[in-house]
Amino acid sequence: MSELALPAAAQPRDGRAQPSRLGRWGWPAFGLALFLAIWEAVPALGLLPATLLPPPSILPATWWQEVVDGHWLAAVQSSLSHYLMGLAIGTTGGVALGVAMALSPRLDASLSWVVRVLRPVPGLAWIPFAILWFGVNPASAVFIIVIGVFWINLFTAYAAVRAVEPELFELADAFGYRGRLAKLTPVILPAAAPGILAGVRTGLGQAWMAVVAAELFGVEGLGQRMMQASALLATEIVVVMMLTIAALYGIIDMLFVALRDRLLRWQG
Repeated sequence: MSELALPAAAQPRDGRAQPSRLGRWGWPAFGLALFLAIWEAVPALGLLPATLLPPPSILPATWWQEVVDGHWLAAVQSSLSHYLMGLAIGTTGGVALGVAMALSPRLDASLSWVVRVLRPVPGLAWIPFAILWFGVNPASAVFIIVIGVFWINLFTAYAAVRAVEPELFELADAFGYRGRLAKLTPVILPAAAPGILAGVRTGLGQAWMAVVAAELFGVEGLGQRMMQASALLATEIVVVMMLTIAALYGIIDMLFVALRDRLLRWQG
């Protein structure tokens, strides 16, 4: 043989060559560096004024000044509290109702038109009612985040449960799990877990978009700080807050993926 055969464990499953370490990290790093260089060049060359597009080179000093002044930590703490509470309520409620509708044809039929009417209404449209019902305070922000997360989890949980293979229900019957509730924990939820968790992960990002929208009307947090800065044309602070949101989402998503992989490792 003219070529050495790779061990079976080292061969890619799809037949394609696996990227080298340089390919995995080198090209993404090059793309990021190119993006930052272009971003830095645009205001430096006068294509846009720095007040409209602050160069990335000033952002570390801006962030540190926000930290020293106490604005950054206060905004992060407030937004995280809104985010986590809204995410918990919206995710739990959406998954629970989605599973219940998938298991109960009567409940599904009863709520089908209610869901069709309310689902297309964007979260921003609920802001006037949030202010009227809760006032300009954290409860109204949490309400908007719950709305933003609830529907994603409802539909993904519903679809995941409906996609459980009928053979699993028959197997459960053979082992004495006769009713739907009896099958829920040992059969339905484990089989539907990948789909449900995919919806939860999508909701992690959707919740951050809702956080900014919920705080734009005066509730303390990253969104409010962005509005205050934009009113003063302090766009470098706006960008710092945007990058803060991106970093927080990245950390939370990474932790969730690790937890998801741990929960689903039984699938092999």
